[in-house]
Amino acid sequence: MASLLQGRLPVNQDVLLMQKGTLMRKVRSKSWKKLRYFRLQEDGMTVRHARQAGGRSKASFSISDVETVRNSHESELLRSLAEEFPLEHGFTIVFHGRRSNLDLVANSVEEAQIWMQGLQLLVDFVTSMDQQEWLDQWLSDWFQRGDKNQDGRMSFEEVQRLLHLMNVEMEPEYAFQLFQAADMSQSDTLEGKEFVEFYKALTKRAEVQELFENFSADGQKLTLLEFVDFLREEQKEGDRASDLALELIDRYEPSDSGKLRHVLSMDGFLSYLYSKDGDIFNPSCRLIYQDMTQPLNHYYINSSHNTYLVGDQLCGQSSVEGYIRALKRGCRCVEVDIWDGPSGEPVVYHGHTLTSRILFKEVVATVAQYAFQTSDYPVILSLENHCSWEQQEIIAHHLTEILGEQLLSTTLDGQLPTQLPSPEELRKKILIKGKKLRTLEEDLEEQEEEEELKTELEREREAELELESQFESETQELSPRSKDKNEKKCKAILCPALSSLVVYTKTVSFYNFTHSREHYRFYELSSFTETKAKSLIKEAGNEFVQHNAWQLSRVYPSGLRTDSSNYNPQEFWNAGCQMVAMNVQTAGLEMDLYDGLFRQNGGCGYVLKPDFLRDTQSSFQPERPISPFKTQTLLIQVISGQQLPKVDNTKEQSIVDPLVRVEIFGVRPDITHQETNYVENNGFNPYWGQTLCFRVLVPELALLRFVVKDYNWKSRNDFLGQYTLPWTCIQQGEPVLHPWSNPLTLAASLMLSSWYLSRLPPYTPALQGWH
Repeated sequence: MASLLQGRLPVNQDVLLMQKGTLMRKVRSKSWKKLRYFRLQEDGMTVRHARQAGGRSKASFSISDVETVRNSHESELLRSLAEEFPLEHGFTIVFHGRRSNLDLVANSVEEAQIWMQGLQLLVDFVTSMDQQEWLDQWLSDWFQRGDKNQDGRMSFEEVQRLLHLMNVEMEPEYAFQLFQAADMSQSDTLEGKEFVEFYKALTKRAEVQELFENFSADGQKLTLLEFVDFLREEQKEGDRASDLALELIDRYEPSDSGKLRHVLSMDGFLSYLYSKDGDIFNPSCRLIYQDMTQPLNHYYINSSHNTYLVGDQLCGQSSVEGYIRALKRGCRCVEVDIWDGPSGEPVVYHGHTLTSRILFKEVVATVAQYAFQTSDYPVILSLENHCSWEQQEIIAHHLTEILGEQLLSTTLDGQLPTQLPSPEELRKKILIKGKKLRTLEEDLEEQEEEEELKTELEREREAELELESQFESETQELSPRSKDKNEKKCKAILCPALSSLVVYTKTVSFYNFTHSREHYRFYELSSFTETKAKSLIKEAGNEFVQHNAWQLSRVYPSGLRTDSSNYNPQEFWNAGCQMVAMNVQTAGLEMDLYDGLFRQNGGCGYVLKPDFLRDTQSSFQPERPISPFKTQTLLIQVISGQQLPKVDNTKEQSIVDPLVRVEIFGVRPDITHQETNYVENNGFNPYWGQTLCFRVLVPELALLRFVVKDYNWKSRNDFLGQYTLPWTCIQQGEPVLHPWSNPLTLAASLMLSSWYLSRLPPYTPALQGWH
C-alpha cells in the first residue's frame, strides 16, 4: 500500500536516494559499531534496516518519531570517535520522548548530507501536517505492520493478524463480513482506500454516532445552527458558540462544499472531537495566559536535579544531552556540579562517584544554545561549586565569554531593588545561582564608588608597609560586617570573579524561619532536602508558606535516591516551594504530576502560584486547609476508548482488558481515586459508560490524573498510559482525552463527559458552568 500521503509528501533527490538505501554504521558506544543497511520505504514515512542490502529488514523508526537531525559535532559519542570516523560523515537522529538518540556514520560526506537533509525535509513536513494527514499517516503505519509479506496488499489472514496487533477481539465471521464489504475490487485483498473503508467500519462508534444524531436533523450533517446548539449545550461554550462554530467548521470539515455551506459532516465532527479544540485540556491554558509581571518567588519554576545525569547517581553517564532534554521540555532551573578537572578545565559530574565526566565549558555552550528554544523566560543556572580558586576563575571566564549578553551579571537598572524582578523583566536572561561573598547592597555601593575604593585600597597598601598592626585596626573600622567567621571561610575559598556573577539568586544556609526573616534578604534563597522540607511542612507548614511568599526555596531529592528515583512534588507545591527539583530522566507517577502542572501557561516553565501562597500574611495550612476555600464537585462520565496500546507488543495474540482509574492529587484531604470496571478482551473500542464523582476542597492545588490499565487478576494491573492536567485547566463538555505518556501512540483516545459544580459554604445553591 502506497502512503495515503502520496502526492502530498515532499520529494527531492535526497528522498529518492534514501529510498534506494544506504549502508551506514550504527554506533551505540565506543565498542559497538555495526554496519546496517538503512532504507526509506516507498511510503516516505518509514525507515527500515537490515544487516545487508536485500537482507531481511525490520522497522527502525517512523518519520513521525523524529524530533530533529543534528550534525555529529553535537554528539559526544561521535566526537569521541573522531580519530576513527571523520566527523563530517556522521549525524544524529533525535527522537521524541525518552527514546535514545541514534548515531549513524555514512561512508562519505555526501551520503551523510543526503540523509540529514532528506530526513529534516520529511520531519518538517510531518510537523506541519493537519489532523487528516496525521490520520492518513497513522493508517499507513498500521498497514505497514499488518502487511507481513510487504506486497502492498492485505489478505484476510493478514487482516486477522492485524486485528490482534490492534488489540481487537472479533468473531472471524464478522471480521470477514467487514473485509468483504471493503473489498470493492473483489480481489480477496485490501489496498489503499479499501483498507481505509475497512478501518472506518471497524472504528464506527455507536456512542459518537448517537451524540451526532441527537443534534442532526437528518443524521448526515450538522448545520451551523445545530453545531452551535451542540457547542452551547454539550461543550458549555456560551455566547462564543456562534463565532466558534464557524471557526471549527472551517478548520475540521474535510470537504470544500461543506465549508462553503457551513455544515459539519460526521468525519468533520470526529476530526473536531479528536483535535486539541476537543481535548479535555482547555485550549486557553495552552497559551501563556497568566500574569508574568510578578516577582520570581510568586511562581512555581520547572526545575531539574543533577541535570547532567541521564542515568543513575552512582555509575550513570554524564552528558550534555541531559541539559538539552531538560531545557527543551521546559526546565528553567538546571543544576551543574563542578569539580577541578585536568589541564585546568573544570568538569561536571556527581562527585565521589563513578559517573562519567564532561567539560564545564561544553555544558555552558549547550545551555547558551538551548536555553530559550522552548521558552523565552529566564533560566537559572544552579552552580554546586567544588573547585579551587584557579578553576573558579576559569568558570567565571566561561560563563562571561560563552553566555555573553544572555548572562545577567548586575541588577536590571543598576539600582538596589526592593523585590525580585519578574519573569517578563528577565526574558532571555540566564541567572547564576550560587554563593556570594557580599550582599547585593555592597556590590552596588562598590560600583558607585569604584574610584574612591581604588584610592582607599592604595592607602591600605601603604599603611600595611608602614605598620601591620595599624593596618589590621584600620581594616576592622572600614568593614566591620565582613568579620563573621563563616564569611571569612567563604571569602577564603570563593573567587570574587565568580561571586560577582550571582545577583538575584544568592544561596544561604537555612537555620529556621525566624533567622531567615531577621537576617536574610529577598534575593537570598535556601535549599532543602526532601526530608528536611517534609519535616518543616509537618511542623511549621504555615511559616513555610509565608517564607515562600517573600523568598525562593529549592527542594531536591535525598542522596539515598541513587537510582535517580523521584519524590512526589505535590506536597512541596502545597507549601509554595518554587523550585522543586526532579530527576527528569526518570519516568513515573512523580514526573507525570510534574509534567501535568507545567503543561499549562504555554509550557513556559513558570506557573503563577495561587494568591493564598503569595501572601506573606497567609493563614494557609498545607497539612490542614480550612475555609474560606470553595469546595468544588466534578462529575466525570467515562464513556469509551479506542486503539489502546498493548502491554507487550511482541505478543500478537494478547488482548488487553482495560479499565480507567481517575486520581486526584492536591492537599492531603483531596487525595483520592476511583476506577471503572474493566472491559474484557477489548483494547480497540472498549465502552465503559460509568460516572465518577469527586469533591475537592482546594481546587487551585489539585491535579487530575487519568490512568488506563490492563486488568490482571494475578498481579498488579499493568500500566497502559496516562494523562495529567491541573484541575483549573479542565475543559467541560464532551472532551476527548489522549492519555498517553508515550507520544508515539497518537490515535489512542478516551471520550469523557464532564460537568462541574461549584459550592460556596454553607447553604449556597450550586452554581452551574464553573470553568
